[in-house]
Amino acid sequence: IEELPNFEAPLEDIRKQLALCLSSEDPLELEPILLLGDPGIGKTHFARRLAKLLGTGYNFIGMSSLTAGWILSGASAQWKNAKPGKVFDALVNGDYANPVIVVDEIDKAGGDSQYDPLGSLYTLLEHDTACDFIDEFAEVPIDASEVVWIATANDACSIPEPILNRMNVYAIEAPDLEGSRRIAQSIYEELRAEHAWGRAFPPQLGVECLDRLARLKPREMRRVLLSA
Repeated sequence: IEELPNFEAPLEDIRKQLALCLSSEDPLELEPILLLGDPGIGKTHFARRLAKLLGTGYNFIGMSSLTAGWILSGASAQWKNAKPGKVFDALVNGDYANPVIVVDEIDKAGGDSQYDPLGSLYTLLEHDTACDFIDEFAEVPIDASEVVWIATANDACSIPEPILNRMNVYAIEAPDLEGSRRIAQSIYEELRAEHAWGRAFPPQLGVECLDRLARLKPREMRRVLLSA
């Protein structure tokens, strides 16, 4: 919450679900999350940070550029250049059964009724049906019930109601001034840790720098900091 002050509601629910898992022998299980809010306020940054904290892997799918559902569920081997989908790849080639899969800009998914990019999500977001998910390329059932789903969107109006009903929906507001300062410092620390050259820079940003960055959205903060 210190790093992501405007995400208090989803973080609190995640904390409760984690507490239940830690107090028993149950595996980590989080309900699918939909983050609604204006572009650039940190929704994708939140998903990336959560994946890093959980340590189970991070997979990103940008829906605005997709026109067919095979990216998620795989394409039949009878088609040329067919291959498994993102879900199969994340589970089979990853190290964990509960990777984080981010479906970015789910409200911008294109396509037609025959090749609906969201089609496979009707199965994947339901625990009971996700247990026997079949990738069209592999044609063998796999258990995708423990995948941690995080979707982002600017507007819920174009998202099908059955998809909304399968997710916990959170409306994310822009952070206040102090929250923006904390986010800027968090993004800066993340950039330092990601690059070897980060050691050449001080661990804390100055007050004047933080105040300037606080005027920007988190997406712009990252770009400006990287440029600087």
